[in-house]
Amino acid sequence: MGVCLSAQVKAESPYNTGVNSKNVSTDGNDLSNINSKVSSTSMPPTPRSEGEILQCSNLKSFSLSELKTATRNFRPDSVLGEGGFGSVFKGWIDENYLVASKPGTGIVIAVKRLNQDGLQGHREWLAEVNYLGQFSHPHLVRLIGYCLEDEHRLLVYEFMPRGSLENHLFRRGSYFQPLSWSLRLKVALDAAKGLAFLHSAETQVIYRDFKTSNVLLDSNYNAKLSDFGLAKDGPTGDKSHVSTRVIGTYGYAAPEYLATGHLTAKSDVYSFGVVLLEMLSGKRSVDKNRPTGQHSLVEWAKPYLANKRKVFRVLDTRLEGQYSVEDAYKVATLTLRCISRESKFRPNMDEVVTLLEQLQAPNADAGNRNPSCNASRPRRRSADDVSHRRATPTAYPRPSASTLYT
Repeated sequence: MGVCLSAQVKAESPYNTGVNSKNVSTDGNDLSNINSKVSSTSMPPTPRSEGEILQCSNLKSFSLSELKTATRNFRPDSVLGEGGFGSVFKGWIDENYLVASKPGTGIVIAVKRLNQDGLQGHREWLAEVNYLGQFSHPHLVRLIGYCLEDEHRLLVYEFMPRGSLENHLFRRGSYFQPLSWSLRLKVALDAAKGLAFLHSAETQVIYRDFKTSNVLLDSNYNAKLSDFGLAKDGPTGDKSHVSTRVIGTYGYAAPEYLATGHLTAKSDVYSFGVVLLEMLSGKRSVDKNRPTGQHSLVEWAKPYLANKRKVFRVLDTRLEGQYSVEDAYKVATLTLRCISRESKFRPNMDEVVTLLEQLQAPNADAGNRNPSCNASRPRRRSADDVSHRRATPTAYPRPSASTLYT
């Protein structure tokens, strides 16, 4: 039915260099030369073609005309989000035959179209097809198909109606209600399972861009990882790391990766820890609008995470009364381990999954929807308890305020 790239074609993810809003830091400084230790001679050759294309049963090759019909010719009012790659459009296809259908019929899809004027989309497109074309997992967004026609490159995904974790944590409004404590733990566990699958011996993939905007939620708040444009094969043989150009999202990259360009699965663990801290605090990893000394969430929060009597200073005030002090401290301790400056002190993702599963156990009978409450405080009803039942559609995730760097 469709085609995918063969496993022989392992896409190199870094973008082409050039002036682009996603290739600079929030200070406006190009970070490509962040450390002279990262030698350009260690970089593998840049792929210049789509590679060998083979028949693959789990992806469909769409024509451009099909996707124009599915998205109503990429109408502006169909835009779900925008990023460095291009725009994402809402569309509809027949569930059985995967052909374009009338709006409101069949299944909803999200169509990501490469910005032809951009410098970075082709490599993302190649990596997405390469990785998501091979993998299937409950906590990875499903790639339905793609389009490769002349200069046009598009990707077709399942639609995630509740949008991104980023929106629910940081945006305000009726569509983006704050997640309760129990739902945050559920989302964290789902995302951890997705990363653990990628890091497994059978897969050995480093995600490299774990952040709240890349964690998407379905109608039941099941979390799935999206956007594999920066994913990279892990080290093989007796190698301990992969040497690559420093690339990712400001505020999430592991310190040793920034310093040396050495990439390991523990780099993803650090990024997971940053996101876990954002979920605990309801604050972005980097925000220069915060008072001096609080711009970096990690540096500001570390002293409080290590102190059981002070950890409440980090916690999102919207979660008041929804958790026990003991559970909050356990999550804080896990977060602190994940964001350790020394990668050897970070847990692997299998261990993270186990610890998060233990935290969810008391809520198992409630389906992970009713928070574990502090007995000394009555639970304050969370807004998402109502929105969870109504399942109000939300916009597709928009890019984080943080920018990409190379």
